[in-house]
Amino acid sequence: MAAALCTASFPLAVQADSSNVVTLGANLTQEQKTSMYEYFGTSADQVETIEVTNADERKYMEGIASEEQIGTRTYSCSYVEPTSDGGIQVKVANLTYVTSSMIASTLTTSGVENCNVVAASPIAVSGTGALTGIMMAYETASGETLDEGQKAAATEELVTTGELADAVGDEAATGIMNDVKEQVIGDGLTDPSEIQDAVTEAAKTYNITLTEDQMNKITSLMENISQYDYDVKALKETLDNLNGESGGFFSNLWDSITGFFGGDTVGGIINDTKDDILGSDVVTDSTLGGSDSSDSTDTSTEEEGGGFWDSIVNFFENLFGGGDDSEEDTSTEEETPADTTEDAAEETTGDTTEETSEDAQTMDDNASESTDTPDSAEASDGTAADSIGQGAAPSDSGLTDNSVNENADTQAVN
Repeated sequence: MAAALCTASFPLAVQADSSNVVTLGANLTQEQKTSMYEYFGTSADQVETIEVTNADERKYMEGIASEEQIGTRTYSCSYVEPTSDGGIQVKVANLTYVTSSMIASTLTTSGVENCNVVAASPIAVSGTGALTGIMMAYETASGETLDEGQKAAATEELVTTGELADAVGDEAATGIMNDVKEQVIGDGLTDPSEIQDAVTEAAKTYNITLTEDQMNKITSLMENISQYDYDVKALKETLDNLNGESGGFFSNLWDSITGFFGGDTVGGIINDTKDDILGSDVVTDSTLGGSDSSDSTDTSTEEEGGGFWDSIVNFFENLFGGGDDSEEDTSTEEETPADTTEDAAEETTGDTTEETSEDAQTMDDNASESTDTPDSAEASDGTAADSIGQGAAPSDSGLTDNSVNENADTQAVN
């Protein structure tokens, strides 16, 4: 069975590797271009590269985005890998205006059905122009020409969603747009009043009251989208990904097996990114889950550990709730030293109290040594806290909350 699975998986990997495309912003320095290849986990001789200019971005964004959003220089980059199924998965880094979910959803509007995408910049940028490069890369990588009207609609959707997010938040904005789009395409809505009703209901779902301007913009956009033909099944697959809905038992098991043998894994090229290349303050966001400031490298390393059968065992343990006992045992072991220290301190105090007046000086010395014991424990905890900052597993020392607060402050600054 393993041999058959291995044989079936390898061709998928070869097919994906042969068609990957990187886009680089025209205003990057040579050093920045080199760093982006390193970040993507590839090199110039392994992929086809396209340079994206500000003129390329303006082709789709003028009349939709503001001059401030369009800018005059292009730094956004992308890495695109067409896939045969799985919907659209996206990771972004150093993009301050658009999220991975926004890009994934708007790519469905452009006519893309399956692919993995990384959109990033060596410096913090809005990312509104990133979609242009991604669509250019997808057409080159897949050999498929996307409809110009759909590409324009996708750009309009990205800008509209971003503006709505400024008012109601990323999650609500993306949710409203996705819910309406799925209903418009799935139910074939074309009448403006029906589309407006769908927008109103979606807003109620997220407890949002839209302004008249917001309502009109979303309705007009969806009227535009409604005139194109879409694969409803492919669209729903991506939207389900964004909603965190899994593909089911056998789908997840197959992903684990093909991932082990080097086949199409969930996210593909997304798993090869190296966040530390972009600096310690890089902010990332991914449809695969998680938003952080340069922690993905350590997580990726942990996930890759273990062999094939370990992966299978872990899969079934997670499925049926296994592994809880081991966590409880670990917790008990971590608490034992602290309990022992306290007991030892109590015994020392008790023994010292029973000393005669002739041994008073000895009693004082013993008390002093007993007092030092908690200090030693605190020193040990301090070391654990330093280790947590370096990616080590946190202990029950009570310092974990402090570490979390420090990370939160760092993200707030970013």
